[in-house]
Parts: sequence; C-alpha cells; structure tokens
Amino acid sequence: MSVSIAYLAVLLIWSTTPLGIVWSSESINPTLAVLLRMLIALVLGTLVIKVRRINIPWHKQALKLYSFSALGIFGGMLCSYLSAAYLSSGIISLVFGLSPVISALLAKKILAEPNISGMRKFSMAISLFGLAVVCSDNFTLADDGIYGVIFILMAVFFFSLSGVLVKSVSLAIHPLATTIGALSVATPLFLLSWLLLDGTLPIDTWQAKSLWATLYLGVFGSLIGFYAYFTVLQKLSASNVTLITLITPVIALTLGAVLNGEVINNKLIVGAFMVLLGLSIYHFGHLLPRFKKKRVRS
Repeated sequence: MSVSIAYLAVLLIWSTTPLGIVWSSESINPTLAVLLRMLIALVLGTLVIKVRRINIPWHKQALKLYSFSALGIFGGMLCSYLSAAYLSSGIISLVFGLSPVISALLAKKILAEPNISGMRKFSMAISLFGLAVVCSDNFTLADDGIYGVIFILMAVFFFSLSGVLVKSVSLAIHPLATTIGALSVATPLFLLSWLLLDGTLPIDTWQAKSLWATLYLGVFGSLIGFYAYFTVLQKLSASNVTLITLITPVIALTLGAVLNGEVINNKLIVGAFMVLLGLSIYHFGHLLPRFKKKRVRS
C-alpha cells in the first residue's frame, strides 16, 4: 500500500468509524458488536498473512508491542462502543480529536519528553473549553449523557496511552503483522467482556443496517484501517499524521448530520471550532515565530 493511499484510507476510515459504531450498536449489543468486528478483522487478516507469507514474530519484545497496541484497541474500542449509546457520532469524533494532546501529556510523564510550552498549554485550554461548550448544549450532568462523556474520555485515554507505550518499543516489523498480533491479544478480551457484560445472542433482533455497519468496521475500520495507520506512522512525520485529527471531526459531523439526522446547532459549531482551533495552535503554533521572522527579513 502506497503512503498516499494509506493516508487517504486512514482519513476516510477515521471519519466514518464513529457513525459506523453508532449504527452497529443500534440493534446489536455494543460488547457483541465490537467483538464481531474484531473477529472479522482477525480472521480476514490471518488469511492475508498466510497468503502473503508475512512473518509474525512471537518473541518477548514482539509480545510487548502487541500488548501495548492491544491496550488501545481494547480500551479505546470498547469504551467508544459504550459511549455510542449516549453520544452522536460527530461528538465522538470531536473528542477523539483531542488524542494528540492527551498523548503529549502522557509522553511527558512516561517517556520523559520535554516540558509542554506555554503556547501548547494555552491551546489545550481552548480545546477543552470548546469541548465543554459542546457538552453543555447536549446534556446536563443529571442526564445519562454524562456516562457517554466518561466512556469516550476513557477511550481517548486508552488510545493515547497505547500510542505512547508503543513508542517505547523499538521493533521494526510489518504493519500487518503488528495489526494481527495486536488483534490476537485484544480479541479474547472482547470475548470476555461480552460474556461478563451481556452474554446473549438475540440474532432475531439484529437489523440489516447494524450488520452492514459491523461488517464495514471489521473489514475497513479494523483490518485495513489499522494496517493503513501503521503504514502512515512508519513513513510520515508526526505533524503530517496529526493533520488527520483536524480533518476527521469536520467530516464526521457532516456525515452524522446528513446520514443520521444528527443536529448541528450554533453551540456545537462554536464548540467544534474552538476545539479545532486549539488543536491547530497545538500542532502548528510553533511555526508562527518563524513565519514572522521571514516576513521581517523580506
């Protein structure tokens, strides 16, 4: 897969995944929906691995990499599915846009990365205030919607923590091998979660939309999406990859409104703008002094 195709694939898949999660959970229990999704990805991925004869190492360092990757898949996906009962797909995508910010905070603690600059702290405050504006217009603390906020913030935390921990493992293997290795670790955890939290199989209540959404997420959202993401992560700089988190919320909000009848009001627009503005300053604010210097010299 070329880098340009992989980048476009990640952009489109990440933009449509929140809506797919909402649709797949409409008639299928969230724990079962995410389990089916991972099973589809694991089975198809294993077949591809066999056909292409890609080696999957299982030594100690590789297992460490798979475990760290599985933390993001299991924690991030399970909590995302649980949040879908309370939040719209657009808001789910918007909150996930904060993952680079959370990753930076975790990296400072875990990887001992440099201190966060004042400008970046300011940008974080803007994004968090924008998120508060979005949430305040959709529900109050007395509503069940607060559970959705808790679940999606947990999802972002696990996803971000996983990314930081993966950076601590120095191991170069095929992106598809990383995907299947991580899915092999995460899928049994999804099975256990389904057995503990639900354990039922009411096939007669499943709707076609939920089934198609689950199939889409299994093939594209998990298998192709993870493979494309690991490919992009290996080939492009971090700044280019993080651009995706600025674009996907806009597309997701639009898709949610057009395809799922989700309401986009003034507060949501203002809040989303503030979140994206904060993220833009966070990622590219450091370039502003250089731009000013160039203008002065010219």
